[in-house]
Amino acid sequence: MITTSKLKAWSKAIAQPATEFHSTTLSIIAGEIPLELRGTLYRNGPARLSRGEQRVGHWFDGDGAILGVHFNDSGVTGVYRYVQTLGYLDEQAENEFIYPNYGMTAKGAFWNNWLKSVKNAANTSVLALPDRLLALWEGGSPHALDLNSLTTLGVDDFGLGDKAFSAHPKVDPVTGDLFNYGMGAGLNAELNLYHYDSQGKLKQQSHTLSGLPLIHDFCLAGQYLIFLVSPVRANLAPIVLGQKSYSEAMEWKPELGTEILIFDRDLSLVSRSQTDAWFQWHFANGYVNEEGKIVTEFTRYENFDTNQYLKEVASGYTKTPAPGTLWSLTIEPQTAKVISNEQISNAAGEFPLVSPQKVGQSWRYTYLNVHSDRSRVGQELFNAIARLDRQTGKMLVADMGENIYPAEPILVPSQDNPEQGWLLTVVYDGNSDRSEVRIYHSDRLSEPPVCRIALPAVIPHSFHGTWKQA
Repeated sequence: MITTSKLKAWSKAIAQPATEFHSTTLSIIAGEIPLELRGTLYRNGPARLSRGEQRVGHWFDGDGAILGVHFNDSGVTGVYRYVQTLGYLDEQAENEFIYPNYGMTAKGAFWNNWLKSVKNAANTSVLALPDRLLALWEGGSPHALDLNSLTTLGVDDFGLGDKAFSAHPKVDPVTGDLFNYGMGAGLNAELNLYHYDSQGKLKQQSHTLSGLPLIHDFCLAGQYLIFLVSPVRANLAPIVLGQKSYSEAMEWKPELGTEILIFDRDLSLVSRSQTDAWFQWHFANGYVNEEGKIVTEFTRYENFDTNQYLKEVASGYTKTPAPGTLWSLTIEPQTAKVISNEQISNAAGEFPLVSPQKVGQSWRYTYLNVHSDRSRVGQELFNAIARLDRQTGKMLVADMGENIYPAEPILVPSQDNPEQGWLLTVVYDGNSDRSEVRIYHSDRLSEPPVCRIALPAVIPHSFHGTWKQA
């Protein structure tokens, strides 16, 4: 039993299922909304981690809910809605968890793990299209939502049938082409690659992997797509028998090393190689340098302890240190040979991203969440947002203070500089048990936010978001 005195302030944000709210005018706590900030901030994350006395098995199991914050000439409004997935509706009717998930087995007899598909939690990220918002999840189809009301419109297979559409698509800012992938489960998994041109025409290609690895993200770098396949493999037997969830069946096998896979934009395999063992969830970005080499940046973990830490988050109490740091990897594209692989920051952080106008291109600034004090790793969630200058190696940090927790920062580029502008983050204040939106000058993170906007209900800690310009 975990005593209340041991719980950190962040645990209050997920102690109870989140409360939805329809379109609501939001009030300003301090400052002013920048005049050029016109559009919508969307965020997605697990909002329901319990039903009755049941608790989810892993943070990744929580039912997804979308926050929309609309900025217009008359002010700012907010809306927060659960994604009405089939699994969510069924479990809402039963008032209990019944489906298998990443960290859970199905309710009842073991054969329910065969009869019931893994629940699409729709809780990981969002993709804003001209006519709809897609709520993304790792192992299945997106769900389409209305851009304004966030009403769930239904499953949107994006032209893929029953193939999974991963939560980290990349949009080329020059061509408008969209790239993504999906994993097909099996003894040897299929890596299904997708390329949608600017007119929406789809090209697909499949590549067979060794075993069933865990791949959460990939990198677009110029004309290449890069996958780093860490040495995590799922042991399928106990999953099929209902003895273990996917999370519990994931095994760390460092002897396998990390596999590098490089594909061309036409989705053909260019090269592959093996290198040192590590794990990563997210890439920041990638590009092809003047020498024709691929440069990628990602958050690296020395092992798979991060999965245990994220499991503990769902319980409201964490104890497993699993620091990730930014690394830069340079690769020869035609052979996948590693030219260099080095740590570029000592800060323990995650959720790295760049300006949407610099995806796949050379860039200067990486934005991310960090711990302002490394001693917090393993016990706390991130309490700061930061900007790393890749030219100077210097990091600007906006420390939120004690018991205040920001989500992944989203950059809204200025018209004058595609790499700078406004940083938007949703913040949970554990001191007052309230949530708000904070807006920062991206190059003045040591200064107070230019605006703080109150939200009418607590928004549980979320994963990923996006900005859609008006």
